[in-house]
This record gives sequence, structure tokens and C-alpha cells, in this order.
Amino acid sequence: MTANLDNAGAGTPPAATERPTGPWHDTTLTPEARADALIAAMTLREKTAQLVGVWVGASDEGGEVAPFQHDMEEPVDLDELLPDGLGQLTRPFGTAPVDPAVGALSLARTQERITGANRFGIPALAHEECLAGFATWGATAYPVPLSWGATFHPELIGEMAAAIGRDLRSVGVHQGLAPVLDVVRDARWGRVEETIGEDPYLVGTVATAYVRGLESAGVVATLKHFAGYSASRAGRNLAPVGMGARERADIILPPFEMAVRESGVRSVMHAYTDTDGIPSAADGPLLTGLLRDTWGFGGTVVADYFGIAFLKTLHGVAGSYGEAAAAALGAGVDVELPTVKTFGRPLADALAEGLVPEVLVDRAVRRVLVQKAQLGLLDAEWSPLPPALTEAEGADPEALRGTVRLDTEENRALARRVAEEAVVLLRNDGTLPLAADPPAEAPARIALIGPNADTPTAVLGCYSFPVHVGGRHPGTPLGLALPALREALAAEFPHSEIVTAPGAELDGSATEGFGEAVALARGADLVIAALGDRAGLFGRGTSGEGCDAEDLELPGVQQQLLEALLDTGTPVVVTLLAGRPYALGRAADEAAAVVQAFFPGEEGTRAVASVLSGRTAPSGRLPVSVPRHPGSQPATYLAARLGHASEVSHVDPTPAFGFGHGLTYTTFAWSDLVVERGQAPTDGEFTLSCTVRNTGGREGTEVVQVYLHDPVASVVQPVQRLIGYVRLDLRPAGAARVRMTVPADLASFTGREGHRIVEPGALELRLGASSTDTRLTARVTLTGPVRPVDHTRRLHMGFATEALLDAP
Repeated sequence: MTANLDNAGAGTPPAATERPTGPWHDTTLTPEARADALIAAMTLREKTAQLVGVWVGASDEGGEVAPFQHDMEEPVDLDELLPDGLGQLTRPFGTAPVDPAVGALSLARTQERITGANRFGIPALAHEECLAGFATWGATAYPVPLSWGATFHPELIGEMAAAIGRDLRSVGVHQGLAPVLDVVRDARWGRVEETIGEDPYLVGTVATAYVRGLESAGVVATLKHFAGYSASRAGRNLAPVGMGARERADIILPPFEMAVRESGVRSVMHAYTDTDGIPSAADGPLLTGLLRDTWGFGGTVVADYFGIAFLKTLHGVAGSYGEAAAAALGAGVDVELPTVKTFGRPLADALAEGLVPEVLVDRAVRRVLVQKAQLGLLDAEWSPLPPALTEAEGADPEALRGTVRLDTEENRALARRVAEEAVVLLRNDGTLPLAADPPAEAPARIALIGPNADTPTAVLGCYSFPVHVGGRHPGTPLGLALPALREALAAEFPHSEIVTAPGAELDGSATEGFGEAVALARGADLVIAALGDRAGLFGRGTSGEGCDAEDLELPGVQQQLLEALLDTGTPVVVTLLAGRPYALGRAADEAAAVVQAFFPGEEGTRAVASVLSGRTAPSGRLPVSVPRHPGSQPATYLAARLGHASEVSHVDPTPAFGFGHGLTYTTFAWSDLVVERGQAPTDGEFTLSCTVRNTGGREGTEVVQVYLHDPVASVVQPVQRLIGYVRLDLRPAGAARVRMTVPADLASFTGREGHRIVEPGALELRLGASSTDTRLTARVTLTGPVRPVDHTRRLHMGFATEALLDAP
């Protein structure tokens, strides 16, 4: 039975004779034709109304949403705004805790009011955050993007994104503000947890898969932050970006280019930062020249929250909010988020004064309305009821409460798979795996020591709802089952006695708890040190937006605690639940094992426990390098020769564990390299093959990573960079023949004249288990003239794998 929205307090729509009808309702026309017809019938005020959002919160009583009052904005008067229409509703589910079904009802009633108030009956587009799952109360909390990168498994991330998209769509959300395609340039930056890694190819492939998954559910994905946000100086949030055009072109932009070309993405969010004095929100060559004119992007560009106003308040390139609106609109920003500010009265005044041509408004509103047509929001039969409510009985909020589940068993199973594949085994002296059964093989007494030992939220990133919003509502239940590591280990090792002590606060300076922790460690057969981060926003955590680090030493006194545990002589397994990599001091060489999990989500502690026991074979690989020294930043593996260790500086940036590193519980042998085509013209391709064999006694996953090394180039190049990878799941004694096709285009870079080229010369194709573990090297040569390439170049290697059935 369809839910009844009567008595919802919605505005009364005009009589049918008063509401214009026209081609914009005709679903046989293209979205573009429908948008053009509607624009021709709209007033200027109605057009600009489609370019703004309003930040709202759904009612947990089922009434209409209420405008959310942010300390950066004046109150919003919906009665004044809605007669002209409204472009977007900002975070109706992600602003305050609300039961999903009741929130869906609140949103539906609000949409009824919006359509009733404007003469064309145009609904608002609702958007939400979905960086680690749908950021609302009770929705599945998946691993953060840094864990996505650790899987080296784009297809799995696409499957996860499709599930997130289905949940968003089910309750009436149309757009998700993810994924983040920023390439890590300095791990001190607080938002590292939101990124996929430090390599543009890994970021691009994983993010593109996420976009495809989200868009497959009918939800608009949003690429962010375009472009260069992660390259801010000293890793400080929103600091200026000190970056040349070549670094931007070859490191920062490729993931965005790949996603635009290959994913069907329909929205892009500009970055907060300025690069060489040009803020992204006012960068026409970036937002229009490159993104649209060159790459062919046809969707909407939305503002990062308050980003247009920042042109005046933070960047100082606009003297008024009207000037800020003009600069952003002219550069190519289509929608102001999170709420109306510069695109409201300031833009109206600028238009009236002739400072902004109306054609810019028409350009932006056309993109907005095309998207609304694609989403069905202009259809005559459009209903405010989302799929989750179409079968609901009536519209009684209390009857609906609890009827919509956003954390299903299927979701949790998927979250568990991603978490398990994202756990990275950094070091192991043979202590792991720990036998859990039979009892005689399990450790008799495990000392679980550390501030993350018994903290359920230690697995969550800063954009998960319990952290991002829940902290402002301390009396509200988490809405999720979040087993702490202690609980997960007790379930995994039922025959072991587990004793626990925090040792210290996560970011505190007190060491009084060391004594108890050391005593427990000395009396145990094994120590599991539960260390890492606490996610938060703007200083409320050790990782997250606005939680930048001065160096990469573990927060607080955790490093001192770790060394005290090492001094006991009891084997120490370091288990990190963190949002960035940290230097581990002596533990990198002395710990029995080191297990890294980047905020692995609601199933994260179970995933870690299963890896410790060996029930799950570790298969994660590092998406970011783990430093050996806490102060050697910024440093990523994508360094030129002068960026590596040398005799002319005492600062050694050599990592303790390099990008792509990850151990397994088996061993692999790489052999029989055959370079079938080792010479090719600059518009050709190389072909080669090798065999990878599981030589151990357990099933395992090897990730074949292909790095390109260009010994001599016309401009300085990174010593090596990832150009392709493939996961191989092999049983004991199993083997696979991997055939690779490498287009010459993958050797391209930005040359001296600022254009992308492929140069002739010798190259090395390094086949490795990580950036620091090359197993086979193919020396190949490009011949012929220097060849210019553009955005139509090939972006991927070809891989073909064949199981060798006769493997010994």
C-alpha cells in the first residue's frame, strides 16, 4: 500500500490550471531538450533558485525538514525561498540522528512542499555524504577509502559502492559526495584517511570503480576535490598549494581524468585550496577549459561547502559576495553548497547591476535541470515517495519507525569482505597466524594492551555518522553493532585468556598506566598492542578533517608504550587502527608482527582478528608508504632521484615499508619472464609474460604490480611509478601465467613545453610485489620520434591470466 502523506503540513500546490505544462514533462525528449524548454519558461529568479542548496535536517517525528543553522551562515527562510524553487537539499539524513524510515517520510513531505510551492513543481535534488557508507544513523559503516586502496581490488569497491547507492536511493537521496580522488602528497594531512593512496593510478582505478558502482544504483557520484587539495603545504588543511604545473598534470589530475573518461560520473566538487595564487573555485581554465572543453565532462560542478564565500573571506580574490558569486559562476561552478549565500541575494544584485551576464546563469541551470531530468525529477508522474516507502502502510511515523534497515546482513557481509582484504600484514617473524583451535595450539594468555583495545569506535573514520555527527548527540545510541577489538579477539580465540589494559590515553601525555600494562605483558604468552588514531573533525581527533599532524609519530605516548612492551621480551603483535601511516620506531624491526588496518569499518575488528588467527589470509597491500622516521615528511614513493636518501642530507626518507608492500601466510615464486615484444615505436606497445607460483602450504593472494622506470628523460621523472596491477588468488602449488600488454602511452609525461609526450629511449618494466620488492625486470625500448599524446591516450595495461593446471 502506498504511504499517505496527508496532514504533512505541506504547502498547497497551485491548481492544475495555474501550473504551466510543457515539453519538460515529455520523457520521449532528451534531457537537454527538456531542460532547454523549461529554461525558456522560467524567470531569472526561478533559474538562480535552482543553483543553490539549503542545509536541512530531517525530522525524527516525520514532519518536514528543518533548516540547519550553521555558525558560518545566517538563518534561511524557506517560505521566502521556495516559491522560486530550490536546487538541492543538503544532508537531510546526515545532519542529526533520524530513523531511516521516518527520515524518508520527512524528506518526502518536504519534497511535496517544495514542488507545491514553485509553479513548475520541480523537486529538490537531495545529497548526502557517502565516503565510508551512507553517512546517516543506522547505516552500514564501511572501511574508509584508504582501506579501499589497500585492497588493490577495484571490482570489490565497485560492488560496495553499488550497495551504498541502493541504500541512498531507497530513501530518496539522489547524489553522493564521494569519492575523494586526492593523491596523498604529505601523510601529515588530516584527511589522508579519506584518500585512496599516494599513487595516481591506484587512486584512479579504485575511484573509477566506486563511481561506476554508485552510478549503477541511479545515484550521482561526485569527484572531489578538484584539484590539488591534498598537496597543501606542510600537510595543513586548507593551506596554499605549492605545486608546479607538471606535478599537477602528472600526479594530481590523472585520477580525475580517468574517472571522467571511464566512469560516467555526473558531478565534480571544486577544491578549497589555491594553487599558485588561483583558488580552484575561481579557476576557469581548470573547471571549464580542462574539465569540460578538453575532457568532455557534461555534469554539474558543485561547490565544496562554503567554498564560494571563501573567495572573499579566505582567499581575498573577491571584494564582496557578489564578486565571489560572479567569479565562481564564470569559472564553471554550477551549484552553491551547502546552503544559499553568494548565489542568493548577492548574485541577484550582481545580475541586476550587469556585473554577471545572464548567459552564465542559463549555462549553469541547464546542467542542473539536465541532471534533474535524468533522475526523473521533471517527470509528470514523479512521486515524492522513495522506494522504501512505496509499500508502507499509511504515513504514521511511529508505525514506520524501524521498518527500513540500512545495515542489512548483506551489507555487513560486504563490509567484512572489504575489511578483510584491506588488512595489511607489514611484518611477521613467524608468530602469525595464531592458531585458535585446538586449545593446545592457542596462546594461553593474551595481553591486549593499548588505547584502542576496548574502544568500539576505533574502527570508524571521521565521515562515519557516529563520529561525524553522533558526537554532538551523546545520548543517542550508535545505531550499529561495533565490537571492540577485545570482543572480537575473545570470539576468535575462545580458548585463550585475554587480559586488557589501555596503558595510556590515545593522545594523552600521562604514563602512569604503563606499569599495569607492562606487568600484564610480562605475564602473558603474547602481547597484542592496540594502537592508532581516534577520528574526529577540526581538532577533536588525531585523524580527520582539520586534524593535521606535526609529524608521523604515534599520537600521545603510544610510541613510548610500545617500546615498553617490546622491552618485556614477550612477543608483541602491533595492531594499528589508524587513519594514516605512522613511524613505528624499533617495532618495525623488533615486533613479532605488525598488522595495519586503516579505519576498517564496523566489521573491522572481526576482520583483524580473523587475520591474526589465520582464518583469513592477509591480502592487503599498502596504499601509502609507512615511514621509518616520523619527521621525514613530505615523502611518497613517487620521488625523483633527489627525493631519495643521499649523502648530502642527514634526513633519510626511505620508508620502513614501501608502497604496495604486504605479506601473506604463504610464499610465491616469480619466474620465466619472456619479453615477447621488447621494442616498439612510440605509438606501439610491449608484450611480456611471467609465471607466479604459490610455493607455500596455504592459499594466498599475490598482487603483481608493474612499475615503469625511465632512466633518461627530458624532464625529471619519479624513479618509478605504478602503471598496472592484478590480483592472483592461488592455492598451494597453484600457478598462473600472466601476460601483459603495455601501451607506449603509459610512458607519457608532461614535457618541457607543457604538453604530454612519449619519448623514444630505453625503459624498465619492473614487476614487483611492491615498490621496494622487484621480482623481475624487463628492459624494453621505444623507437621513433617524440610523439605528442592527449586525453584520448590509453590509460591501462592489458592483463590476461591463465591457470597452469600442471603446476607442481
